[in-house]
Amino acid sequence: MINLIYYELLKIFKKWRTYIGFIAIGILIPLIEFVLYFSGQGIIENTTKRLEQDFILVGNLFNGWFVTHLIMNSLWIHIPFLICLVAGDVLAGEASAGTYRILLIRPVSRDKILISKYIATLIYTLSLVFFLAFISLGLGLLLLGTGDLLIFKDGLLILPQDELWFRFFLSFLFASYAMCVVSTLAFLFSSLVENSIGPIIGTMAVIIFFFIIGNLPYDFFITLKPYLFTTYLDVWTLVFDEKIDWSMIVKHILILSIYMLSLFLPTYLLFRKKDILS
Repeated sequence: MINLIYYELLKIFKKWRTYIGFIAIGILIPLIEFVLYFSGQGIIENTTKRLEQDFILVGNLFNGWFVTHLIMNSLWIHIPFLICLVAGDVLAGEASAGTYRILLIRPVSRDKILISKYIATLIYTLSLVFFLAFISLGLGLLLLGTGDLLIFKDGLLILPQDELWFRFFLSFLFASYAMCVVSTLAFLFSSLVENSIGPIIGTMAVIIFFFIIGNLPYDFFITLKPYLFTTYLDVWTLVFDEKIDWSMIVKHILILSIYMLSLFLPTYLLFRKKDILS
């Protein structure tokens, strides 16, 4: 199984589209942080101007932690698209290249082939998210230094810097797990078609549609919101509460796990019954 996963990773990272996400993050994140380095101080000043009448704010609040948190909130809706570029091609790429028949007549079982492809897809997803973490945090702390984290969430919250390494590690860990649901959805669509464009567009259409109806302020859509997986993709934000609500995080993770299993199961059944003779 390890060898199969290794070869699937080689196939994934051999394709140029795999690097689109890394290149996009590698260009966009430094650009944002350099722009904020030269002009972003006004964000803090405008926000804290009224507070300074009643409180004394000390330390470097416009720092790498603040910018990374800002980037995560701003870009997280775009990360699924970068994931879909690869996850939507893992199975559909075999179909479009005409290699399904060669692949499935090998002595290795279909179960092992599918699971190795799925694990390789998840590894790619994790690598992309933690590449985002490395670039945004590494460059942010290097350019802007460290300090306490100022958060605009249900008011104003300041988290001490001695907690931030742990909180950001958890945030990216949970965010990567949430993105695994996105890659599982794209993986499912990839098993249904013979062209990777369909899974990419289909996955993004589902995500955008769910985000829209999940945020409409009408009773019918409010009752639907708990059943949409997009409701739980923001699990990473829960680690930035003043006191971490572990029960809520566990609930989100369990629900995301149920969605992953529910999306993978039909993929598994479809792959087992795939006709290679036609």
